[in-house]
Amino acid sequence: MRLAFCGNDNASAYNISAGVLRNVCFVDALNLVPHVFLLFITFPILFIGWGSQSSKVQIHHNTWLHFPGHNLRWILTFTLLFVHVCEIAEGIVSDTQMKSRHLHLFLPAIMGFVAATVSIVYYHNIETSNFPKLLLALFLYWVMAFVTKTIKLVRYCQDGVPFSQLRFCITGIMVILYGLLMAVEINVIRVRRYVFFMNPQKVKPPEDLQDLGVRFLQPFVNLLSKATYWWMNTLIISAHKKPVDLKAIGKLPIAMRALTNYVCLKEAYEEQKKKVADQPNRSPSIWLAMYSAFGRPILLSSTFRYLADLLGFAGPLCISGIVQGFQNTTNNTNTTEKSKDPSNSYLSSEEFLRNVYVLAVLLFLALILQRTFLQASYYVTTETGINLRGALLAMIYNKILRLSTSNLSMGEMTLGQINNLVAIETNQLMWFLFLCPNLWAMPVQIIMGVILLYNLLGVSALVGAAVIVLLAPIQYFIATKLAEAQKSTLDYSTERLKKTNEILKGIKLLKLYAWEHIFCTSVEETRMKELTSLKTFALHTSLSIFMNAAIPIAAVLATFVTYAYTNDKPLQPAQAFASLSLFHILVTPLFLLSTVVRFAVKAIVSVQKLNEFLLSDEIGDDSWRGGDSSVAYESCKKHTGLHTKAINRRQPLRYQLESYEQPSRRQTRPVETDDIAIKVTNGYFSWGSGLATLSNINIRIPTGQMTMIVGQVGCGKSSLLLAILGEMQTLEGKVHWSKVPDREMNTCTEGYFSVNETEPSFEASRSRNRYSVAYAAQKPWLLNATVEENIIFGSPFNKQRYKAVTDACSLQPDIDLLPFGDQTEIGERGINLSGGQRQRICVARALYQNTNIVFLDDPFSALDIHLSDHLMQEGILKFLQEDKRTLVLVTHKLQYLPHADWIIAMKDGMVLREGTLKDIQNKDVELYEHWKTLMNRQDQELEKDMEADQTTLERKTLRRAMYPRESKSQLEDEDEEEEEEEDEDDNMSTVLRLRTKMPWRTCWRYLTSGGFFLLFLMIFSKLLKHSVIVAIDYWLATWTSMDNENELRNADDAKSTKTYHVAVFSILSGAGIVLCLITSLTVEWMGLTAAKNLHHNLLNKIILGPIRFFDMTPLGLILNRFSADTNIIDQHIPPTLESLTRSTLLCLSAIGMISYATPWFLVALVPLGIAFYFIQKYFRVASKDLQELDDSTQLPLLCHFSETAEGLTTIRAFRHEARFKQRMLELTDTNNIAYLFLSAANRWLEVRTDYLGACIVLTAAVTSITEGPNSGLVGLGLLYALTITNYLNWVVRNLADLEVQMGAVKKVHSFLNMESENYDGYLDSSQVPKDWPQEGEIKIENLCVRYENNLKPVLKHVKAYIKPGQKVGICGRTGSGKSSLSLAFFRMVDIFDGRIVIDGIDISKLPLHTLRSRLSIILQDPILFSGSIRFNLDPECKCTDDRLWEALEIAQLKNMVKSLPGGLDAMVTEGGENFSVGQRQLFCLARAFVRKSSILIMDEATASIDMATENILQKVVMTAFADRTVVTIAHRVSHILDANIVLVLSEGSLVECDTASNLLLKEDGLFTTLVKTHK
Repeated sequence: MRLAFCGNDNASAYNISAGVLRNVCFVDALNLVPHVFLLFITFPILFIGWGSQSSKVQIHHNTWLHFPGHNLRWILTFTLLFVHVCEIAEGIVSDTQMKSRHLHLFLPAIMGFVAATVSIVYYHNIETSNFPKLLLALFLYWVMAFVTKTIKLVRYCQDGVPFSQLRFCITGIMVILYGLLMAVEINVIRVRRYVFFMNPQKVKPPEDLQDLGVRFLQPFVNLLSKATYWWMNTLIISAHKKPVDLKAIGKLPIAMRALTNYVCLKEAYEEQKKKVADQPNRSPSIWLAMYSAFGRPILLSSTFRYLADLLGFAGPLCISGIVQGFQNTTNNTNTTEKSKDPSNSYLSSEEFLRNVYVLAVLLFLALILQRTFLQASYYVTTETGINLRGALLAMIYNKILRLSTSNLSMGEMTLGQINNLVAIETNQLMWFLFLCPNLWAMPVQIIMGVILLYNLLGVSALVGAAVIVLLAPIQYFIATKLAEAQKSTLDYSTERLKKTNEILKGIKLLKLYAWEHIFCTSVEETRMKELTSLKTFALHTSLSIFMNAAIPIAAVLATFVTYAYTNDKPLQPAQAFASLSLFHILVTPLFLLSTVVRFAVKAIVSVQKLNEFLLSDEIGDDSWRGGDSSVAYESCKKHTGLHTKAINRRQPLRYQLESYEQPSRRQTRPVETDDIAIKVTNGYFSWGSGLATLSNINIRIPTGQMTMIVGQVGCGKSSLLLAILGEMQTLEGKVHWSKVPDREMNTCTEGYFSVNETEPSFEASRSRNRYSVAYAAQKPWLLNATVEENIIFGSPFNKQRYKAVTDACSLQPDIDLLPFGDQTEIGERGINLSGGQRQRICVARALYQNTNIVFLDDPFSALDIHLSDHLMQEGILKFLQEDKRTLVLVTHKLQYLPHADWIIAMKDGMVLREGTLKDIQNKDVELYEHWKTLMNRQDQELEKDMEADQTTLERKTLRRAMYPRESKSQLEDEDEEEEEEEDEDDNMSTVLRLRTKMPWRTCWRYLTSGGFFLLFLMIFSKLLKHSVIVAIDYWLATWTSMDNENELRNADDAKSTKTYHVAVFSILSGAGIVLCLITSLTVEWMGLTAAKNLHHNLLNKIILGPIRFFDMTPLGLILNRFSADTNIIDQHIPPTLESLTRSTLLCLSAIGMISYATPWFLVALVPLGIAFYFIQKYFRVASKDLQELDDSTQLPLLCHFSETAEGLTTIRAFRHEARFKQRMLELTDTNNIAYLFLSAANRWLEVRTDYLGACIVLTAAVTSITEGPNSGLVGLGLLYALTITNYLNWVVRNLADLEVQMGAVKKVHSFLNMESENYDGYLDSSQVPKDWPQEGEIKIENLCVRYENNLKPVLKHVKAYIKPGQKVGICGRTGSGKSSLSLAFFRMVDIFDGRIVIDGIDISKLPLHTLRSRLSIILQDPILFSGSIRFNLDPECKCTDDRLWEALEIAQLKNMVKSLPGGLDAMVTEGGENFSVGQRQLFCLARAFVRKSSILIMDEATASIDMATENILQKVVMTAFADRTVVTIAHRVSHILDANIVLVLSEGSLVECDTASNLLLKEDGLFTTLVKTHK
């Protein structure tokens, strides 16, 4: 057939006698001209490139979109492209009905399509390179295209073509589109004036795009990139090369920063406050505030959602049309169609839509659009949710900074509640926002679905819908039960963690006393309870999964059976598959609805809690401390340049924050004369209860001098300081602050940069020192930061000053012990310091600050006498007095009174006396005498104290905590898998391989730890279930196709076949429902078994581990395995695994089914499969990194909140609110950007898998139409292709989740490969005499000891003989091996040479449990466990009460225990916190006595107790243990002077061994040296 532009079957086609424009052919040819013109002009420009004309403005990203009407242009162009596709399709369909080819029907349309595509590419390039003059070409193109199309439309009108003809409609729409595009182009010329005007408009890129740090480009890219997340490609691909870190994701764009959103929300909330101001019983509505601040994006998201839902119904409708059309064509093949007359080649819309290929393409386009809109809706809600969370966090934080102290101290607002607000309530609201478009989209979707079903199937559809609707409440009920089960699981796991924590803290004691198994059993019991509640959780989870899978089957069964028996006409394939597809659509919203309703309920509760919090009492505004007064944002109301102002690069953000947080700057404090710094007149202060805690306060604090406040405990000393600081409620009276002399003012500000004169608030904020007070609270408060940051606390660093302060507080020796010196993290998450060390850091912070006034609240309470004196002399008398700073000191140490310039004595909340010490001596002799006696008593205590040097002890504890850190490097590679350790090949490719490889080995370990039987059962039931589900659909296909062929047979036959079909269909459906239940149960059951086994093995392995393991491994690391990792294994892996297997099998069965129907589909599958492989490979790596970033940025944020709440008074005294706010905004933004990127990555993946799914649908449709065997299978293939689109992204998401979660299994496994202690001995425990060791004779023969095979020996060839009943002292310098010797008796260390023989038995031959249960030891750190006193003395419950009372009496505790409620059954809190250290040590003594062992070892047992307790201990050991062998390891040599024999160790060798008196005769002996130096 020869080609001709207008066909060669009609001679009149080329006839122009009626005029050129009357000829259809010519008009169509004319329409080609503009398209060719555009291609001709733009191609050279596009290909020459933009190198020569780079943009004038230096800009970071090529995403700067600045031409007006930008988005409208993209939308119009996309619409134009769609209309072009319709035009091409119409032309081709018309052409197929001709005798010869008519190119004019579709060639101009194809050229138009190409030209439209080129136009948008061309436009994008011009816009990003800012070269507007080149837009003229586009303007000309739109004008020409508009003119030629209008000519064509006019020609159709003249010919009287009716409106119902498709070609007329298309031409009309095109004229409108070209006209609009022309208008857009004119608008660009009007605004930018790039041509026809003298002065073109200058534009600057937005600030975000000039900032190299902003990497989140979603708001700045064009529509196509927005819809497909194309801009994310660079990040996701680079993640493959190196891990994504915070630098790679940059910072948030200004519009999304917490500060910006906070200002919006705050304004909206203030508006609400104003509305209800005159109605005292109504509270302002947070809901309305949220709506006015974030309503627009939610509406936008809902619009996208509605569009997506409506487009979703295109699927079932197209399936119905395609199957119907396919059926008709197969039935009509025998009736030949005659060709149309070329002159009447117009198609009506109905004819066009009956074409199956057209429907297939429409289905493809509808799917692509639907998915794009759906992802856009998800993205917008996510972004809004994150913005809302940022704003709420900032609101909560600002409120925390203004909370009245009484609220916190009186318990109206606990720290726990504040933490919950931050961690839980804000997230609930964020999640509610994510899901809220569903609330109004779902009902519409359900109603539409039911209407369409009714149209297809009539009344029987309602039966199916009724099944779904009736079963939905059950789903809701299961969901609530799930939440309950989760709560009880949480309670049990908290209890289990508490017990595990106790075990790990006291592991040394448990091992030495051989009590591991008792405590282990107790944890196992709690674990069993937890597992029971996990079983309920698992059961409800599996029921929920079962309902999800079974309800559609039940609904379909009910519908089709009803239809078969109520309708005379047989079921058509088109009806059957369209309705199946509709049921699939209907089920999702009904299930999600229950979740959404639950979240809505939670959100309502959260908002109530938030409102209560935001309306709670604030600190008084009438004082000078008026924080951010309520007019905080008035200054920036309607401030047009607010966003740009907020991020002004020239000044650090926090000053700007201050500048519009305190417009009026806090009212300056009332001024006094120069020599008085602070004066309180007639002050009555209360802690919010209305009752005055402090009454009638009249005091003055002299400038530049030291004022001491003294008085009994609880007389209001600390309250007085807080009252002066404005933390208490002022009932009456005033606090006056003196003005700083001008001279000082100037020196304050000169050091800083000059400030813009127009903003006086800066001026005030820079002279920080003016009214700021350095304050050290009674309870030390540390930041989670380095030691240096804690001391400097935001001031400039001055090396000299810093050194002076650390020396004054004697911090240097402590700093030297820390692994990274003063750069070591301390605080909650860092290294734990002792009370004294924490207190000294807080005092150092107060000293370091450059403020006029320093308040120290009882700084000596946790310090021993040496340190107190040093601090007094160096820090206070020297450092502060030299600076002429005013100091207010609260203290109990009266011996420092002589140093005071001014003394305030308090009693019962009143001032007793005020004046110098001389004044008081003269005026109040009684008080002075009272003080004198107290001073004498304190002096006597001092002499006792001189011995117990607490600081050395604290340092020792710190050193002990630190020494394992040397071996920490071994833990660094615990995450590397074993086999990788062998090839230490550190080049890039192996790293990449590791990053992209799924941890299959770990997955296999996890699956097998649930047992092989369950694993087999799970796999088998899964496969069976999916086969049955496929069988159900396949049976439906054959039944409907058969029915059509059987229409002609007689009625009886038809009836029997119908019954047969219905019966098989029902049986299969029933089997499917049962299998759904079985599979969901087996997965959960297998997960539970695996969790149970893994925890059991982990616990036993850890409990039996060698003591060295606990020294080397930080406690937190081990606890993490039991908390976070166990939680993941318990609750997260099973559902992920279930979801993964389900979606994978669904996709596979769908692909199998389509390939069965049309084998050609497999060919198209190859490229799609390759694309899918790469998408998932890249996504998994990036997703894992972003997930980790999100997790790791969350913790600092939560910590910052709890930290602030704890240190409120300190922050407010220092006036550092702005700095802390700034830090909070930074932390919030960092967490939000990580979360935003994570959700953008998920959208990136979903868009791509959805488009792949759409391609699968298109290929499936096209191949089945051309090759399909019967209409039933065509329908089936299409139905399955549609399900793939839903499940493809779940496969990848679940794979990525599983990969992250398997990390937990891997970590647990790394502990399971650890060596255990060797518990079995050569002797059986029955061979050891019951009463061994009876005598207590010890022979140490050539003993060599080391901690591990690869370490140096700590004891070398020690030989000693101890007679039964002897008292032995062991001494030596630190690190000489004293404690190692005590551990050797219990075989806690590796004895690699020599032996210890006790009563004739070599201890290395004994089973460990026997050996340890027969000896007693008292350790340096007294350890008590939570439980009763009885349990602490005798966990094995072997002894009678009399024996326990006897032990308590010996330890001098009997009377104390008798006075407790419950006596022996009185409770001990965790760690024995309800007893003093001395009492705890005595309990340990009683514990050692209860075990009637003939050998007692005391390992520096008196190191951490006071003199009185120590004397008791010494006495008891001499009397109660008179007949037993006692080995004392001395922490001070003076304790062992009366021992029978003294062993002196040095560097692991025994250097001296004799009685103390003999050893002292050696003048140059080590022992003599030790005694002389008081060691």
